[in-house]
Amino acid sequence: MADILVINGPNLNLLGTREPEIYGEESLSDVETTLQNLSSDHNKSIKFIQSNAEHEIIDLIQSSKAENTKFIIINPGPLTHTSIALRDTFL
Repeated sequence: MADILVINGPNLNLLGTREPEIYGEESLSDVETTLQNLSSDHNKSIKFIQSNAEHEIIDLIQSSKAENTKFIIINPGPLTHTSIALRDTFL
């Protein structure tokens, strides 16, 4: 169990390499390292997941409820605009 679950959706594994002039050169690993350091400073555990598959993200959110995860931070990427199923998972 983690206090904080950070979920990154489709294509976010390409941060830093895909159109860096628009999205910047910082990789997903760089973002995770920054968040890991912040969570350690505040004595919180953190878990990172990136998936290009919507069903994997939904399964993870559902299981995190049973694991008593305190907070979920999600950047669903393109699923923001298209996924009613993902939105419903948070209800």
